[in-house]
Amino acid sequence: MNILLLGSGGREHALAWKMLQSDKCSRLFVAPGNAGTAQIAKNVALNPNDFEAVKQLVLTEKIEMVVVGPEDPLVNGVFDFFKNDAELASIPVIGPSKYGAQLEGSKEFAKEFLVKHNIPTARYESFTAETVEKGYAFLETLSAPYVLKADGLAAGKGVLILNDLAEAKDELKNMLVDAKFGSASAKVVIEEFLSGIELSCFVLTDGKSYKILPTAKDYKRIGEGDTGLNTGGMGAVSPVPFATPEFLAKIEDRVVKPTVAGLQKDNIDYTGFVFIGLIKVGDDPFVIEYNVRMGDPETEVVMPRLKSDLVEIFEAMAKQELDKVALEIDERAATTIMMVSGGYPEDYEKGKVITGIENVTNSIVFHAGTALKDDEVVTSGGRVLAVTSYGSTYQEAIAQSYQSIDKIAFDKMYFRKDIGFDL
Repeated sequence: MNILLLGSGGREHALAWKMLQSDKCSRLFVAPGNAGTAQIAKNVALNPNDFEAVKQLVLTEKIEMVVVGPEDPLVNGVFDFFKNDAELASIPVIGPSKYGAQLEGSKEFAKEFLVKHNIPTARYESFTAETVEKGYAFLETLSAPYVLKADGLAAGKGVLILNDLAEAKDELKNMLVDAKFGSASAKVVIEEFLSGIELSCFVLTDGKSYKILPTAKDYKRIGEGDTGLNTGGMGAVSPVPFATPEFLAKIEDRVVKPTVAGLQKDNIDYTGFVFIGLIKVGDDPFVIEYNVRMGDPETEVVMPRLKSDLVEIFEAMAKQELDKVALEIDERAATTIMMVSGGYPEDYEKGKVITGIENVTNSIVFHAGTALKDDEVVTSGGRVLAVTSYGSTYQEAIAQSYQSIDKIAFDKMYFRKDIGFDL
């Protein structure tokens, strides 16, 4: 069948790479894609949030399935757009409804869902510019560090963790009154800080049944030792070494099952990925956040470990027959290291020529922020390439990724040399 994948990052290159291994995928279109997807699929220069343009492409190219990579089109209602259009209604969209996408699109909606369905999470309250004084008072009831989350989408940068009460109050004012994150911080969730180690759990659901994909752990900070500014992610490891069978059973029982049951109880139309950001406090899992799509760069370690046919899984999800599919997982570890533009996550230059990718033989290079210019691959984003490797242990896989990175070059490139340091 002809499939359309929306998005342009490393996650989308990894999903494209995986879907093209399926005999069921005859042609794959990626909109807008990047230099990596251009080498394996057909890129189409359109904005995934321009639903009318998406519709024209789907009808012209006889697309039979749409897979949504990033969160924006989901939060903006691409699933509903297809469902409510007579010409598109029969085409499955892999991703939740607009209502369901609020699990990521609104931190407050997510926290209310967690509390309602008795899923373990941190104590919290929400505030607006009108209730900023109450926000100050709530901060005073907490002990440091203080967690402030912009309610809306802020490209992964809307969460602040601060150690000083006065600074936390200042930042709350910056977010609510001075619109630090624009409309995304018109409402702010303040929550109690949970101390522990983080990991991500990825679930496929057709709204009724579910399958749990391999766990992963990503590294958000730009600097080594997890210091400096937050990024979209600097690397990832799968499986997570500290996620024992006993701990995974707790995640399934206390988090995954009540999440999927909650979607049903609340009549939320949901066919797609649920990304559950978790923290292990002692021996117990708590939910930090939900995302309604795969993570990036976690997709670049989870997809290489999935042996099953991804398109077959998506077909089963669309028919609400996910319970009939078995997931086969590669026992090897997979790791990815993100190569980024100098200056990222702040100002950086684009258009730097990338050399040496063709010399990498023992890793998979997934493109993130790349473009083609006069037959050369150039940088076009902050996060540029994700270099993924297998190993019998995560240490072996990481070592291989670093060996492969040595073969690649572009001006001012940067990567963390300590991925996996805390494991």
